Amino acid sequence: MLLQRAFLAGSALWVAALPLAAFAASRPSAPSIVYAFALSVYAIGHVVCHQLPVRSFHLWSASLPVCARCTGIYLGAAATAIAIAVARRRRLAEARLVRRSAKREGGSAKAGGRARLMLLVAFVPTAATLLFEWSTGVMPANWIRALAGLPLGAAVAWAIGMVN
Repeated sequence: MLLQRAFLAGSALWVAALPLAAFAASRPSAPSIVYAFALSVYAIGHVVCHQLPVRSFHLWSASLPVCARCTGIYLGAAATAIAIAVARRRRLAEARLVRRSAKREGGSAKAGGRARLMLLVAFVPTAATLLFEWSTGVMPANWIRALAGLPLGAAVAWAIGMVN
């Protein structure tokens, strides 16, 4: 449960770090700690993304640390993580912290199958844009790539957030 909460919180923090890093990178007179932050975020982004400027959104004349598709995936994950956190708080408040162990025990195999199906369906828009790019050599607009990534990020966060 702790690792699950860390992922959900981390996804929201990562999405917040993306525009902050672009802002920090665009400030020529910023203190070195600000550049260290930007450098760290861009370095992490480099591990998970190609970071091609033409495929990235730009803020303050700086490209984001990840491409548009990755931005959409991370936005979807963060929005879902926040929604899960809000729903949990409401559910806990309504239930007065009463655990529903019977529901957990009875539905785990069914939930796993549902999560796999949801992940597969959520990957379809991303796969469609990838296949389009690879087969035609034409890159869809960044906003299309970002929108195609949203469901995948949301599904991953939902699958992780719903694990009991």
